[in-house]
Amino acid sequence: MSPTQYIDPRGPRFAAGITTVVLAVVLITGWWPLLAAQAVVFAAGAFAGLRYSPYSTLYRAVVAPRLGPPADREDPAPPRFAQGVGFAFAVVGTVGYATGLTVLGIVATGLALLAAFLNAAFGYCLGCEMYPLVRRFVVRSGENTA
Repeated sequence: MSPTQYIDPRGPRFAAGITTVVLAVVLITGWWPLLAAQAVVFAAGAFAGLRYSPYSTLYRAVVAPRLGPPADREDPAPPRFAQGVGFAFAVVGTVGYATGLTVLGIVATGLALLAAFLNAAFGYCLGCEMYPLVRRFVVRSGENTA
C-alpha cells in the first residue's frame, strides 16, 4: 500500500466520538430509526471505504483543515474492519428494537457504544485489535492442508 493510501488516525477517532453520541441517544430513547441510520454510516465506511463515510467527510471538510498535519498515518484496513463490526452490531440492535426484542437491541447497541467510546476517549479501537486475529484465522482456514 502506498503512503498516500494511509489515513489520518484522528479521523476514525473523530467518527467514534460522533458515533458515541448517536449510540448513547439510541440507548436513552430506544429510537431504533437513529440506530438504523448509524448502521448506514457504518456500512458506508466498511463497504464503500472510510473516505465515503459521512463522518469522515465531515472530518476532512471541517476538522482536518483546522489541525496540523498528522504525526503519523495508519493502514485503513483495521478501521474499515471495525466499521464492519459496528455495522453488524447496529443491524442486530435495529432488528432487536424494531421487532420488540428490546433487550437484544439494548445489548447490541450497548456493546457498539462501548467500542465507540473506547476509541473516542482513549484511542483504543477494539475492532482494529480484532482485525489481525480474524485475518490470521481466515488465512489459516484458507490454507491447503493436504
